Amino acid sequence: MQKIIDTKITPLQNHLLSVLPDEVKERLFPFVELVKLELGEVMYEAGDTLANVYFPVDSIVSLLYVMESGASAEISVVGNEGVVGIALFMGGESTSSRAVIQSAGYAYRLKGKRLTEEFHRHGKLLGLMLRYTQSLITQMSQTAVCNRHHTIDQQLCRWLLLSLDRLPDNNLTMTQELIANMLGVRREGVTEAAGKLQKLGVIDYHRGHITVLNRQKLEQLSCECYAVVKKETDRLLPHGNEKFYYHSQNVINL
Repeated sequence: MQKIIDTKITPLQNHLLSVLPDEVKERLFPFVELVKLELGEVMYEAGDTLANVYFPVDSIVSLLYVMESGASAEISVVGNEGVVGIALFMGGESTSSRAVIQSAGYAYRLKGKRLTEEFHRHGKLLGLMLRYTQSLITQMSQTAVCNRHHTIDQQLCRWLLLSLDRLPDNNLTMTQELIANMLGVRREGVTEAAGKLQKLGVIDYHRGHITVLNRQKLEQLSCECYAVVKKETDRLLPHGNEKFYYHSQNVINL
């Protein structure tokens, strides 16, 4: 991760940071560092002791559970709605998951010590982080159910919707192989599922470039898991930006 100095990006582009009270911003913002996250970069491995938390602004981080065989499956995604590294303020300091950059971009890095100091003030940050953790647990639980009971087609729809919700400009650079690794399925399955969506007129797929033409239809084709996660996130978290959800046309690069 490369530290960035000159950019127009601000901490307010992360929704958790944007809704903090002014006094909390004054205590934390002087210590946040903007870093660039590269596609496929491993932020931390399972069992690592965490030193920092990351607040994505236009990137997406995938949390994966990795088996002894090396096989992996995504358990949740974190974008500009959240924070990576909840183990630090939950008291664990390490986690059983691997964090991989799913969509390249930027994030604000904050030393865990600074965050836990603010967390233990028992102020606004405490409640916000606990509500975010609850929404993340919902996403993890629903992903586990989805991977077990729903088709690859439905899983891809859910994955596309979750990814689009977490990008400020609706653009995602992602290989089909990486998507397959996230979903824990074969690449051929992802290719077939994307082809079906194109035939239905839901997406336009050309040379690895996907444009979502009909988001409403994409939501209908997805299993109920996406709606469950969205509803809980909406219920628990304030939206610092009305652009957080929903656009009539979205673009994804694969």
